[in-house]
Amino acid sequence: MTPEFDFRMPTAWGGPRVSAGFRVIPEDFQVDEVLGFEPEGEGEHWLVQVRKRGDNTAWVAGQLARCAGVPTRDVGYCGLKDRRAVTTQWFSIHQPRGETPDWSALEAAGLTLLRVARHPRKLRRGQHQANRFVIRLHRVHPDDHDSRNALAQTLQRVSQDGVPNYFGEQRFGRDAGNLHQAQRWLVEGVRIKNRQQRGMVMSAARAWLFNQVLAERVRESSWREALAGEPSAVPSGPLWGRGRLLSEQTTAQLESRVLAPWKAWCDGLEHVGLQQERRALVLRPQGLEGAWEGEDLVLSFALAPGTFATAVLAELARLQTPDVEAASGGSVL
Repeated sequence: MTPEFDFRMPTAWGGPRVSAGFRVIPEDFQVDEVLGFEPEGEGEHWLVQVRKRGDNTAWVAGQLARCAGVPTRDVGYCGLKDRRAVTTQWFSIHQPRGETPDWSALEAAGLTLLRVARHPRKLRRGQHQANRFVIRLHRVHPDDHDSRNALAQTLQRVSQDGVPNYFGEQRFGRDAGNLHQAQRWLVEGVRIKNRQQRGMVMSAARAWLFNQVLAERVRESSWREALAGEPSAVPSGPLWGRGRLLSEQTTAQLESRVLAPWKAWCDGLEHVGLQQERRALVLRPQGLEGAWEGEDLVLSFALAPGTFATAVLAELARLQTPDVEAASGGSVL
């Protein structure tokens, strides 16, 4: 039996009382990747910082590989960035010798070259320090005094106490495609031959199970406090893999109860080479600020790698994305 995937997760602070247009144009969602270190100026790799608009990370990596005349496997990056956005991102290109690439080819592909320098090491996933966001929410409604006051109070609460650290919908693929593939792979035994696709499906399955546990902790109002049996003082949930649960007592009982309907997924993930890990339940945006520009609200904040801006936005507004609504007939969160 194919499971249903409902992405509507419980919110922490009473739910949003306003709706807003989201990603009307790519400039509404701006992300700057913060490396946290400077290129060393020498080494076998180029570090290249580019600005992209409406392009996904894998496509940009391919353009860089073509520009430098190397295989795509020689291009590294710290993480995937949203396609429907304007983002700055760092890439590494392994090219120990040879002529300097003609970087003007990037401009012809619609990319803006910001910085180039030599560096001794390839960039790895999650290596960067943070992502900085500037997000415009259009026509925030109902636009009245009470709703603005309530939104201001929620902003303050989110800034002080954080939000549930949900994985965003983009982790699960278009129309939950990665999760449907996970069901076929982990339960029905349909092999995924492509290594990269297998990794994406594996990651999506773990993220889905984590979200189920976090959602229950939010319902029970225990997502910000360590329960008996937490592996550390920081409230956390499981990223499933081989080995025993790292939690015990009350925490382990809750996690086992919530994931009982997903036992086949858990069993499958225990046999694909991953180890049990934990992820924090609380996401705290850094430097969260909101500024009104007419009916629009412009938000700015920074997040740690591997976390999702949509987890913050879900507490503030019901998001209406025009092109998604045209295809599905509804809004997305």
